[in-house]
Amino acid sequence: MQTLLGFDFGKQRIGVAVGQSITGTATALCTLHARNRQPEWDRISELINQWQPDALIVGLPLHADGSDSDITRAARRFARQLEERCRLPVHTMDERLSSHAAEQLQRQDKAAAKAGTDAIAAMIILQNWLETHNTHD
Repeated sequence: MQTLLGFDFGKQRIGVAVGQSITGTATALCTLHARNRQPEWDRISELINQWQPDALIVGLPLHADGSDSDITRAARRFARQLEERCRLPVHTMDERLSSHAAEQLQRQDKAAAKAGTDAIAAMIILQNWLETHNTHD
């Protein structure tokens, strides 16, 4: 069984979710706020110490045609920094439309509404990664 942490990267906020490979499910955890355009590295370290993940998944916000944008490059940089700081495998996952899906889920589910859009988007990214990963195993 693997425990994974998923991240919905943004320059102002980063959604975080946790998932398990054995169940193939993810749960929204929290939203972290950037300070001076920097992630809350101390808080990320706390979450990693708490959950002891085997790997980290970072959503890549690609354009509709699959090309990179400025935020995509920032998300890739965040993924590299995570890997360097945490010494864990970091995988990326196409996150196109995850924020839109998160907003729809929040309208339909009161519990999801409390978690916040960014954390729900991280859950969707991680859930999609788990589904894709399990399909290819």
